[in-house]
Amino acid sequence: MQFTLDKIDKETKARAGSIIVAHGNIPTPIFMPVGTVGSVKAVHIYDVKNDINAKIILGNTYHLYLRPGLDVLKAAGGLQRFNGWNRPILTDSGGYQVYSLAGTRKMKEEGVVFQSHIDGSRHTFTPENVMDIQRVIGGDIIMAFDECTPYPCEYEYAKRSMEMTHRWLKRCIDRLNNTAPAYDYSQTLFPIVQGSVYKDLRKQSAEFIASHEAEGNAIGGLSVGEPHEMMYEMTELVCDILPKEKPRYLMGVGTPANILESIALGIDMFDCVMPTRNGRNGMLFTKNGIINIKNEKWKNDFSAIEEGGASAVDEAYSKSYLRHLFASGEMLGAMIASQHNLAFYLWLVGEARNKILEGSFSAWKNQMINVLTQRL
Repeated sequence: MQFTLDKIDKETKARAGSIIVAHGNIPTPIFMPVGTVGSVKAVHIYDVKNDINAKIILGNTYHLYLRPGLDVLKAAGGLQRFNGWNRPILTDSGGYQVYSLAGTRKMKEEGVVFQSHIDGSRHTFTPENVMDIQRVIGGDIIMAFDECTPYPCEYEYAKRSMEMTHRWLKRCIDRLNNTAPAYDYSQTLFPIVQGSVYKDLRKQSAEFIASHEAEGNAIGGLSVGEPHEMMYEMTELVCDILPKEKPRYLMGVGTPANILESIALGIDMFDCVMPTRNGRNGMLFTKNGIINIKNEKWKNDFSAIEEGGASAVDEAYSKSYLRHLFASGEMLGAMIASQHNLAFYLWLVGEARNKILEGSFSAWKNQMINVLTQRL
């Protein structure tokens, strides 16, 4: 992997750069649509490529391991060939999914024993086999196996968890160093900073992660219920420690305002289910604010979903029609809203990049946040 910094904003810590991996060039800052099971919910891969113009998507180790399974993915030649996405992929290690299965999993030093949400069968994830699984999935960027702590979280638990995540990282690195990629291209490992919302733990974890000189680094364990101000405080602290010449990925974030504030703190990469999840529930993010398309006020509004919007669907359909689809329980409504929201998110990070290069990011960001958070 190669990372180039093109410009750093003078008034903030925002950066514009580019990441080059085997399957393509990724301009940063970037938002990565979540393709948990190899598909972005309710959106055709064709549209993710050609309308949304995403440069990279996510796949998830936990879900893809359970279904379709490693035999299928290996026979297909990896996830890109399986789902028809010939651009970069980042694979999450499954640590967050295991965290979310708190009632049906057992954590120990060796790894995690958990029950499948599909059929209740028992499985074990270790740092070693999670690396093996991600070899088979074939992501360009793969994540270290970690434990994502909840919020709130007791200090001692957060400390023990962080230290175990650090020990697991060493095992992940050793496994990768002793195995070869499953396909004809290299993969890049991102370690993950943990430490909950405790400054001393975050500092310790960031220093430990930075010492491994990985090609990129991630920040995990945020956007799990803590106040936004606390998330920004932890993000800024960590960004000031992680190497400036490496990309920084803030996992699972977030709202459009969260993304702009985090870009200003020095984050380069984002992912979140919010654009598709909220879209399926009728919430649209637009350049002028937030729309709940289910509201009665849009019943006779025949204007475009968004004038000058980022997606082809924005001018193809009216607000009234989209509301009708949701009122009728028609799946097309969720598809249109999801496509609109993803295109908006990609527009937002692309515009942030342009403003950084132009030298006008700070003023634009402050203006946009006021607009983006208002309800229409």
